[in-house]
Amino acid sequence: MCKGLAALPHSCLERAKEIKIKLGSLLQKPDSAVGLVIPYNEKPEEPAKTQKPSPEEVLQWRESLDSLLQNNYGLARFKSFLKSEFSEENLEFWMACEDFKRTKSPTKMAEKAKKIYEEFIQNEAPKEVGPGVNIDHFTKDLTVKSLLEPSPSTFDVAQKRIHALMEKDSLPRFVRSEFYQELVK
Repeated sequence: MCKGLAALPHSCLERAKEIKIKLGSLLQKPDSAVGLVIPYNEKPEEPAKTQKPSPEEVLQWRESLDSLLQNNYGLARFKSFLKSEFSEENLEFWMACEDFKRTKSPTKMAEKAKKIYEEFIQNEAPKEVGPGVNIDHFTKDLTVKSLLEPSPSTFDVAQKRIHALMEKDSLPRFVRSEFYQELVK
């Protein structure tokens, strides 16, 4: 039987009140909302000194996420698209893992592994790609265990899951977007 709010710990109730106050202030309509509008730069990022790909090359991206990720121009467009949808954390995690795998020094590897864990994997991480969202509990637990002795393969399982998710979900949305369509023209 539900005991209501009284059954919750005091700290949870205090946190809920804080969140309610913050959300309440967002829901209030100010007298002049014009100054509150935050413009979003819809122009996609384009890496410096990168040649725009041919329409034929761009068409290959719809078939292969890897060909998109290997092309600096395509990667920048894909990242801009994901930012416009507020869902760039998967790509950022994938890119951090790629950088991690290229690390040679065990000391640097341990530092980068800790940073990736803190930024993407730990509970309530700023860019959490954790359980229920993008990687399952098993993958998260396996990754956390491998952090005890970091190696180039520490994040492989999690990275493969994120890659599969981007291939199945993000890539088709990107291909339907203006970010992609204007390159095919």
